[in-house]
Amino acid sequence: MGVPARARIDLDAISANVALLRDYAGGADVMAMVKAEAYGHGLAPAARAALAGGATWLGVAKLAEALRLREEGVTGVRTLVCIGVPGEPYEQAIAADIDLAAGSVWLVQEIAEAAARAGRPARVHLKADTGMSRGGAAPDDWPALVQAALAAEASGHVRVVGLMSHLACADEVGHPSIGRQVAAFREMVEHAEAAGLRPEVRHIANSAATLTLPEARFDLVRPGIATYGLTPVPQLGDFGLRPAMTLVADAALVKRVPAGSGISYGHTYVTERETTLAVVPVGYGDGVPRHGSNLLEVLAGGRRRRIAGRVCMDQFVIDLGDDTLTPGDEVVLFGPGDHGEPTAQEWADALGTISYEIVTRIGSRVPRVYAGRPAARPHEGVRHG
Repeated sequence: MGVPARARIDLDAISANVALLRDYAGGADVMAMVKAEAYGHGLAPAARAALAGGATWLGVAKLAEALRLREEGVTGVRTLVCIGVPGEPYEQAIAADIDLAAGSVWLVQEIAEAAARAGRPARVHLKADTGMSRGGAAPDDWPALVQAALAAEASGHVRVVGLMSHLACADEVGHPSIGRQVAAFREMVEHAEAAGLRPEVRHIANSAATLTLPEARFDLVRPGIATYGLTPVPQLGDFGLRPAMTLVADAALVKRVPAGSGISYGHTYVTERETTLAVVPVGYGDGVPRHGSNLLEVLAGGRRRRIAGRVCMDQFVIDLGDDTLTPGDEVVLFGPGDHGEPTAQEWADALGTISYEIVTRIGSRVPRVYAGRPAARPHEGVRHG
């Protein structure tokens, strides 16, 4: 391949996952979340695959992501920016037909001013804080936000097309906050509609809620990690989702070392006998967690091997015992598990984190190699295989 590591992205898996999520959504529309480079899978190719699977909306965290989608030809689809900060180029967003979330009076006013300059109304989703205590207007602040939105609508500069919130503990089955948040959202929606707002969609469901909470699906669901085939509720299984990313690297140096050889920085691993080592040219500079040293497993030569010693910025070592590899042989760090390789969920479990972090942290030095449909546009510079 000419590169030491690559992330193979199965676009058909993304499409199939979205189709599955549509079934779970029970008639609600699906907004595929493609923030953070589509959880590390590649922004525009993953977006197209999600749309091919039946998503009718796309969601991102930041305005720059939405503008990039438009620049890369992903047009004609409703796209929501979920985080608003002062001074963003909202006029440009409105001109690019991008929906904007607003959870504060000042942001509604800033968006309205940008819409006046753009010469067209902005589509806005009012964000309610129903108990996560992060973005959005808390219940006491909600009436003021609704009034500001009504004033902006009266000016002709804003259309409130959505009411939204976010669940804090949907991945914790039976958590008491879930019912409280859904009830608070219903109350805040009722207040907004009684005041005169007429939203097209109401939405609060993330991946976990899409899969497990029918009462939270409303008009639109916003699956993120499940779009990429990773379960948001591991204790309940995989729901039939298919992981889309397989991370691989080619073995570099392979050599025999004597017993008592200290491996990598700090000599935290010392060989117990004469053994064969292989250097794998990918490290924490590429997104392999350093705290996976002496802990994470990979598949090499048909067997699981544990990382031996510290993960370095650009490489790590595995102990092959009396087995061997040839430089250039492929090492699978994680994937769907079809051939015995670890999964991203297994890495997450070993590290006490979530699979979201494992795939999202794979960095830009690792090229994405796309397989399946829909084919990426030529200017995206991807390979198919």
